[in-house]
Amino acid sequence: MDRIDLKILAELQADARLSIVELSRRVGLTKTPCAERVRRLEKRGVIRGYHADLDPDAIGAGHIVVVQVLLSSTAEQDLRRFNEAVRRIPEIESCHMVAGDFDYLLKVRTRDIHEYRRVMGDGISGLPCVKQTHSYVVMEVVKEARSLPVRAPAD
Repeated sequence: MDRIDLKILAELQADARLSIVELSRRVGLTKTPCAERVRRLEKRGVIRGYHADLDPDAIGAGHIVVVQVLLSSTAEQDLRRFNEAVRRIPEIESCHMVAGDFDYLLKVRTRDIHEYRRVMGDGISGLPCVKQTHSYVVMEVVKEARSLPVRAPAD
C-alpha cells in the first residue's frame, strides 16, 4: 500500500458514503484510478465492509459491562466450543482471548442492568467451560474509537 491507498482508507473510515468522485478529489486522483484502488482494497480484504455508526442509546444498547471470564479448561476443543457459543449471543459486542489471570474479556451491550442480568444468567454463565466471571459496569465511555489508525504496514 502506498500513501494514496492510506489516504483512501482514512477518508472512507471518516465517511464511507463518499462518492467515488468526491473521494478521488480528496486523494488527488481521477475517478477511474480511484475506483480501481478501492476495488483492489476490497478484493484484498483490507476494506471488509461499509457500516452505519449507530447511537447505542437510541437502539437500546447503551449499557456496557466488561466481563472477565475464566474457563475450567483451555483445551483446544473447549476453546473452540466457547468461541462458537459466544458468537451466538448478540449482546456480546466483542470477545478477546487474553493472556493473564483470566482467559477472555467480553464487552457486553444491553439496554440496562436488568437485561444484563438476563444475558449473564441465560447466556454467559452457560457458555462452555465457564468457571468464573467478574463483571465491571461501565460508568462513562471516555474514548471509543470508531476507526483504526491508518498506517503503512510493516515490511
